[in-house]
Amino acid sequence: MASKKERILVTGGTGYIGSHTVVELQQAGYPVVIIDDLSNSNIDVLDGIERITGIRPDFVEASCTDIEALSKLFADYPDIRGIINFAASKAVGESMQKPILYYRNNLNTLMNLLELMTPNNVKGIVFSSSCTVYGEPDVNPVTEQSPIKKATSPYGNTKQISEEIITDVINAGAPFKSIILRYFNPVGAHPSAEIGELPNGVPQNLIPYVTQTAIGIRKELSVFGNDYNTPDGYCIRDFINVVDLAKAHVIAVERMLTDKSDAKIEIFNLGTGNGLSVKELLDSFERATGVKVPYKVVGRRAGDIEKVWADPSYANNVLGWKAETPIDDTMRSAWAWQKKLRERGIM
Repeated sequence: MASKKERILVTGGTGYIGSHTVVELQQAGYPVVIIDDLSNSNIDVLDGIERITGIRPDFVEASCTDIEALSKLFADYPDIRGIINFAASKAVGESMQKPILYYRNNLNTLMNLLELMTPNNVKGIVFSSSCTVYGEPDVNPVTEQSPIKKATSPYGNTKQISEEIITDVINAGAPFKSIILRYFNPVGAHPSAEIGELPNGVPQNLIPYVTQTAIGIRKELSVFGNDYNTPDGYCIRDFINVVDLAKAHVIAVERMLTDKSDAKIEIFNLGTGNGLSVKELLDSFERATGVKVPYKVVGRRAGDIEKVWADPSYANNVLGWKAETPIDDTMRSAWAWQKKLRERGIM
């Protein structure tokens, strides 16, 4: 019975990846409570989640850096048994300008959650990490054993430090588990076009900038550098469909709560195993939508790395999870979402 599933706290659950994960959790029968301070998301996302799943998740508007608010949430929902932590500032470029904001937000959030887990009988935390922990890799694709390199941005550094904090807390005897998911580059939107990526203000991520340019909100896209040591000179990334990514979190939660593994900490790369250049991604968008995106090449951006893509075979084999959505379908979903925003008079 679906009602037997245990309640999951999703921090940052109205954000881009968070909202898609809430949909997948609810469709798998998990009751969800979201905490989000709405600093980079919109309350209307709850309507989209409800339209897809028929269930409106419980919602608390607060910052996870506020330990009193977090303590109250656990008191109000004593049946929370798992946490998925998405609450973090996440733009590489912005982190170079505002390092203290990133350290305060990302690290305090995590430490508050870890501190409250044991007294509230929470069994596990899934942590949203990033391929930025690999820095500029010596060899691609990267596996979970690839060396952790010095971070090229404060954002990347917060992910490395967060992984170390989780490891230290669990090694100190904390009675819970953690699964650390290192994402590559999430793109696209839910196929229903009810939820997608909607940053506040000027997008820091590539695809919202692409779709906003395609629909005429932005004059042109700036592509940071085409003089990299790659086949076409553009940076290479592993672009993963956001719904595929969200599904991995449901599997991770299930694995932690049902003790499918004896390991107290597990780490998985979530990617497609395919490196695509920024130019190839733009070509895919044009192919999938028939819309040409005006762009100009500008100088390289501080903190950007040249190329990185995943070897996802460990996640494929151990979790039984795979990124399956073709990139053209993913681009079509991003465009459908942008058109839906226009219809609704939002963008």
